Amino acid sequence: MELGQAATVEVTSEAEAYPVEEALLWDGRGWRAERPGTQTIRLLFDQPQTIHLIRLVFREEARPRTQEFILRWLPAGTKSWKDIIRQQWNFSSPNTTEECENYSLNLSSVAALELTINPDISFGEACASVQRLQIAAHP
Repeated sequence: MELGQAATVEVTSEAEAYPVEEALLWDGRGWRAERPGTQTIRLLFDQPQTIHLIRLVFREEARPRTQEFILRWLPAGTKSWKDIIRQQWNFSSPNTTEECENYSLNLSSVAALELTINPDISFGEACASVQRLQIAAHP
């Protein structure tokens, strides 16, 4: 799915050299927040979608940390977000530097998706980042 053409993308923070569009492209460098702390990427679809697959890739090679993310969806015509997954991951270079998650789903009438990332649950100074955010869907 070409997210840039099918959705409005909102982010709470964005480093100038790593805009969110870089995480949505197949060959992009990924997105990074400008400042430490919990961050959110929200995709607001132009028309409701049926989502079959969500792929998330996170990379961290510089510092050990435990990250938590929450992926949620908003059914069209409602104001109540529903959790898809809440997950923690331990990054520890050199062996554990990438987390790749593929979620096979059958979500109908999706108005929006939201990814909230706490990059360091021990309140460290890590900045949130996403290497890839890809979605298989149709209207």
